Amino acid sequence: MNKLFVSDSQESSRMFKSNWMEALSKVHYSIPLIIFIPVIGYFLTIAILSPAFALTTFFFSLGSGLLVWTLTEYVMHRFIFHFVPKSAWGLRLHFIFHGVHHDYPNDRLRLVLPPSVSIPLATGFYFLFKSVLPASWLPSFFAAFLTGYLIYDMAHYAIHHFNSQNFFIKKIKQHHMRHHYTAPDKGFGVSSALWDKILNTDFKK
Repeated sequence: MNKLFVSDSQESSRMFKSNWMEALSKVHYSIPLIIFIPVIGYFLTIAILSPAFALTTFFFSLGSGLLVWTLTEYVMHRFIFHFVPKSAWGLRLHFIFHGVHHDYPNDRLRLVLPPSVSIPLATGFYFLFKSVLPASWLPSFFAAFLTGYLIYDMAHYAIHHFNSQNFFIKKIKQHHMRHHYTAPDKGFGVSSALWDKILNTDFKK
């Protein structure tokens, strides 16, 4: 077995023997808020103070950014996090990225993306959007996209650790728990079941 990793049979969610690698794989739920709220504020400020600011464009790009996030969340969860490779190394990567969450769904430090993953992903998406979007759209679109990501992370944490009576939280918690414990090949949306309904991966009533 690769000495970077601890045994899969161990009764904790520790993944690495190396302390620094283990530390990079865990994160308190507040860290994404601390990192990304200022970034969202920065891009919203740029959008609003731009000489080309137009209210219609601003709100339309905000809505589009949120919608694109919901699709990104669905695609990543379904086709990346749930892709099961055949090689031993690939299976290890799969366990690191998502398998550990299914094995230890209530581990408080593995419910939001660590900065070692979220910052490179956000940077990559920013340059992707910059290459395809008009300059007047980019700041508000990206701010909304990051807002969608934070909603996803906070919703995921709340689903596993809060017993909220809020109707929306209860609905998405029921949806996500069915993904964990009933049908892991369905229910890939976490903050929204929108794309499960559109792409026919929702649970049958």
